[in-house]
Amino acid sequence: MSKKKFLRQKEQREKRRIARERVEILFTLAERVFPYDPELANRYVEIALAVQQKARIKLPRKWKRRYCRRCHSFLVPGRNARVRLRDKPYPHVVIKCLSCGHIMRYPYLKEQKERRRKPSEERASREAQSS
Repeated sequence: MSKKKFLRQKEQREKRRIARERVEILFTLAERVFPYDPELANRYVEIALAVQQKARIKLPRKWKRRYCRRCHSFLVPGRNARVRLRDKPYPHVVIKCLSCGHIMRYPYLKEQKERRRKPSEERASREAQSS
């Protein structure tokens, strides 16, 4: 690999790292400011999404589920979002944006399986340390 190409890749990694930090900061700001100024929180979300799109990075699941994909408003359960659990036809969480009426569904079976698997892995690591 040429030196020039290596430097370009290093530069891209650095840009993406900075973009991830900025997205994280913008979403935490949106979370803090929402009780006082929901419009400003929505603006922070729009800026974060623009940064994420420009840098071509993935949003963490934590933040991906906190904004409406249709109207880009920051979602706070009980204030501008309704959250329900449904079992049929498959276990999922239903989030309805009360600003635009958009409905988002997220399966939670996989998350339950991961949560069940995690304690058994912790036990195995403890047993390995004690022996």
